Amino acid sequence: MATVELRFSALPEHVRTARLVAAAVARRAGVDEAVLDEVRLAVGEACSRAVGLHQISGITAPVKVALIEEEKQFSIEVGDEAPHAPTGVRTAGEAVEDPDAEAEEDEMGLAVISGLVDDVEVTAGEEGGLIRMTWPTTPPPTAVLP
Repeated sequence: MATVELRFSALPEHVRTARLVAAAVARRAGVDEAVLDEVRLAVGEACSRAVGLHQISGITAPVKVALIEEEKQFSIEVGDEAPHAPTGVRTAGEAVEDPDAEAEEDEMGLAVISGLVDDVEVTAGEEGGLIRMTWPTTPPPTAVLP
């Protein structure tokens, strides 16, 4: 099992790089060419979401991306360190200006990801969140010796 880890500052200009790296590693792992656009879009959406959460919460820690090649699947995990409080409270009781708009934007991003990826797991808590997306891989063709 091979893993590539990527960390980048929570700035929108780094999302494109994460998308390109994810697509290159997915291709090498054996993800079908027809699905690579979905991989790029899903990673871009997950990374943009993480960047936004970091910026809204004032978190300077990097966004974390893990690209994991397993036996018959390829997974990408995008992690953030933003506290995910259900009541519109960010950290230490700091109120959000419009918690409904923030929650709606977050739900929209997750809906886009769910529409692009069949196998998605989302976990969130006070320590941050993680989106794990998984695609099947096809093994490389075996050479037949004469």
